[in-house]
Amino acid sequence: MPGSRILIIGLNYAPEPVGIGPYTQGLAEALVQGGHTVSVICGQPYYPQWRRQAGFASGYRTTCEEGVSVTRCPHYIPADPTGLKRIVHLASFALSSLPAALRMALRRDRPDTVIAVAPALLAVLTAWIAARLAGARLWVHVQDFEAEAAVATGLLREGGLAARLALALERFILRRADRVSTISPQMVARLAAKGVDPARALELRNWADDRFVPDAAGAAALRRQWGLEEHMVALYSGNIARKQGIEVLVDAARLLERRTDIAFVICGEGPNRAALERRAAGLPNVQLRDLQPAERMGATLAMADLHLLPQIAGAADLVLPSKLTNMLASGRTIVATTEPGTGLYTEVEGCGVLTPPENAEALAAAIAALADDPARRAVLGAAAAARASDRWSKAAIIARWAAALDTAD
Repeated sequence: MPGSRILIIGLNYAPEPVGIGPYTQGLAEALVQGGHTVSVICGQPYYPQWRRQAGFASGYRTTCEEGVSVTRCPHYIPADPTGLKRIVHLASFALSSLPAALRMALRRDRPDTVIAVAPALLAVLTAWIAARLAGARLWVHVQDFEAEAAVATGLLREGGLAARLALALERFILRRADRVSTISPQMVARLAAKGVDPARALELRNWADDRFVPDAAGAAALRRQWGLEEHMVALYSGNIARKQGIEVLVDAARLLERRTDIAFVICGEGPNRAALERRAAGLPNVQLRDLQPAERMGATLAMADLHLLPQIAGAADLVLPSKLTNMLASGRTIVATTEPGTGLYTEVEGCGVLTPPENAEALAAAIAALADDPARRAVLGAAAAARASDRWSKAAIIARWAAALDTAD
């Protein structure tokens, strides 16, 4: 109910421009506007570049941001987040966040509800301890099933000790939470398969970011600046890491190298960027650009004639890519690589084109066909914008969060 005290524990928060951070920030600020007292324990901003942003100290710091008390904790940030380094990265935040969580759990104005955002799974254990000490409800919000995703992308060996321990910890935490939410119907079903009581599970999806209003004038300026005025632009904007499978975009571009009317633009940062640059070397139809700042994101998304959304087969229904929401809201066609029946397939069907994952030939054929059919692009783009309004409204999703918090046992 309004006036309750809520503690949110999650690694990612503002000012990270993409990924989980903007949604945790948006939720916290909306709950404050709804009359709740909200504290956040998070890490230092590092994503998607995998280095600490300038201007942020390496130690603990508490600030008030848009009415939210934000405590940032020190943690290890690997430049190359391979399996062991990523585990140390996540564990370091779980450990550094524990003193702050214990302090908040034991003070007089202790929280009524502790919301843990996963990833990071290890930090959910910190949230469980804090909730127990405070006598508070534990709410786990799953943005992706990180243990299975780590196996699917090769960060952890399937059947190995680390993978088995991670999955066991996940089951332990999820089964003890008072409420568990996640971002797609398919992921809700996965919760049930992990032993979560369906009565305690619900879907609370991400939303289209209302800061990224399509900016036609800005888009035209970007096209001029990047020499794309005469091209059909196929855009990917976001993190460059293993679970995205972005290599298939470069492979498709290679197959379409003779189509001088088609340009592939990849705007992003991440641990796999250097490898992607090497893969794309010498391709005249590929531009690799930095991830654009939030104030230019509306123009960047509107610059595209179509959006590219790759996903490797093994990551299906372990995560629903957060970038999908803003792609839809931009009113442009989406080409996604995913299998029928997955959450991504369901969301894109009817407003985009779907091809098998990790199949460059099929992806190239779909892009070429859309380049030759602007009328179809327009129809699918209009359908995408309508779907964003119907299914991904921030106001409606925040209202569902507020209602669920009011009715939680």
